[in-house]
Amino acid sequence: MSLETERECPKCGEERTFWRVAATTLHLGRKTKWRCEDCGYGITRVNGISTADAAEGA
Repeated sequence: MSLETERECPKCGEERTFWRVAATTLHLGRKTKWRCEDCGYGITRVNGISTADAAEGA
């Protein structure tokens, strides 16, 4: 798994680099935390489901 990824940052409003700051395996699957390098916005993914995806649908 890569240490960085490019994606849309909801706080910056543009495509930004996110860095992986933590990863662990839970009973639900793999949990990974990412942070925007520019503003510090955090995204958590558990087994491929992202908190950012949930916020975008709200």
